[in-house]
Amino acid sequence: MDKDVVVVIGVGGMGQAIARRVGSGRKVLLADFNENTLTAAADLLRGEGHDVVTRQVDVGDHGSVTALADAAASLGRVTHVAHTAGLSPVQATTEAILRVDLLGVALVLEQFARVVAPGGAGVVIASMAGHLSAGLSAEQEKALTTTPAQELLALPFLAPEAAGVPGLAYGLAKRANVLQVQAAAAAWGQRGARINSISPGVISTPMGQQELTGENGEQMRAMIGMSATKRVGTPDDIAAAAAFLLDAQAGFITGTDLLVDGGAVAAVRPFLTAG
Repeated sequence: MDKDVVVVIGVGGMGQAIARRVGSGRKVLLADFNENTLTAAADLLRGEGHDVVTRQVDVGDHGSVTALADAAASLGRVTHVAHTAGLSPVQATTEAILRVDLLGVALVLEQFARVVAPGGAGVVIASMAGHLSAGLSAEQEKALTTTPAQELLALPFLAPEAAGVPGLAYGLAKRANVLQVQAAAAAWGQRGARINSISPGVISTPMGQQELTGENGEQMRAMIGMSATKRVGTPDDIAAAAAFLLDAQAGFITGTDLLVDGGAVAAVRPFLTAG
């Protein structure tokens, strides 16, 4: 009998933690752009007893994401989808961030809505940055949720010069992710499946550590200090949230965003709205 299939896109710290949390007894399909990273993650998880297969993917390419979804469906019932792939402001240009973080999510939501099994669920990793970014107009939000995925980057406000520096583009992309997940809930629901997003705070992954040592590191450390928990998050914190949203116990939750940031946004929001 075919096993249930767990698809994890992006095999950094959060992706690996989610694979460990939900992969036991299931076929785990790991996907990433970087072949060396993908091979290393697969070897590690296989050594821990997981049944792992791999596929290289470019989430910003329609054909590549379509092929990944088809490959997942060929393995069995696609019951769990976790999309963690992304670029941070210290890693990439505005153009690359919009292609990977915004378009990539739209393509994954679109293509996996075709193949997710009834009773299945997905999670998209967004960011607390989407809760702190400058507001989009109602017209822009509508465009982000109604424009076909392959046409998104043609929207005037998503041109690199309009989106601004990488930090601003990242916040815009992560706000778009939340909106895209809300809009995708209906299509996933037609398959009898659910889709939600998670907005992590500062998480101790290689990407998170790069941000902490980057130009906005001092601001990020101040946010952590103001937060209720006063600590960085761990990949396991995010995996625990993902496991809940992917499980049948969360069967009445879809099209929503779970902020997992240790209380950082709650601490700084009064200062953003003051005056």
